[in-house]
Amino acid sequence: MSQTINRRNFVKSIGGLGAIALLSPFPLSLISAKSDRYTKLTILSTNDVHSRIDPFPASDQRYAGMAGFAQRASLVNQIRTEVDHVLLFDAGDIFQGTPYFNMYGGELEFKLMSQMGYDAATMGNHDFDNGLEGFKKHLPLASFPFICSNYGFENTCLNQSTIPYKIFQKGDIKIGVIGMGIQMEGLISKKNYGNTIYHDPIQTANELAKMLKAQSCDFIVCLSHLGFEYSDEGENRKISDKILAQKTRHIDYIIGGHTHTFMDKAVTLSNLDGKAVIISQSGWGGIMLGRLDLVFSKDKAEGYAFIYTTKKVVSQV
Repeated sequence: MSQTINRRNFVKSIGGLGAIALLSPFPLSLISAKSDRYTKLTILSTNDVHSRIDPFPASDQRYAGMAGFAQRASLVNQIRTEVDHVLLFDAGDIFQGTPYFNMYGGELEFKLMSQMGYDAATMGNHDFDNGLEGFKKHLPLASFPFICSNYGFENTCLNQSTIPYKIFQKGDIKIGVIGMGIQMEGLISKKNYGNTIYHDPIQTANELAKMLKAQSCDFIVCLSHLGFEYSDEGENRKISDKILAQKTRHIDYIIGGHTHTFMDKAVTLSNLDGKAVIISQSGWGGIMLGRLDLVFSKDKAEGYAFIYTTKKVVSQV
């Protein structure tokens, strides 16, 4: 399924093609790859893969033959042959869920993600399951950075092992990326996160997104392990992706995790300035690969258009 967001003039400038683009499947082939009027960018995403290295077995009643790192790598590589500018992100909970993690402690996950060419990830609560030392032990195997904006690791062994943000340049588009982690107290054992400091996600996101905007980022992404929504958000002041979107500025896209929410289409909510924020999440286990296709006008003054879709990762064997 697909959605689009754009400024009226941008849609008008595309003309009849814009109307077709709302309904057509990705990739966005309606605007020629040779056109000098637009820049296309594809953002791929996973979350809560939980050490699902192999596909689900044929005996699984719900997900037989689905997921698997090799299967996802094949899909990602195919997309990279079709699109010039691609980013691949993960929103946390890479660890825990199969015997692979129990045996190798995350070594295999980091090696395979590196081979697949992930551009960045953030940490989920289960990525603390072997403690900070356990995470750090295998971190050199990750060729991609961990972006943890609201976790303060200054007084831990992970000091300077993660980064608060990163800017990616794809063609003439600058993409700023931040990462928000969930409140640790009451969810993660104290011995596993030690002296890690939890900073308010809303305040942190606003500060960093403002800074990234000042550095001329055209599109700002938040890798979030806060969870999509909660029934008791108001009562317990839980901060979800929906709350984050509505109480911040400058964030364009939230790639969510933690609640294992399968979304076949993205949700858009208005931020503090009334501008739309895209939110997506791809379930869990690597069953789905999220895909956001973006088209930017070259002068960037007319905004962007997007189509969000998900693709099942299925074994071909």
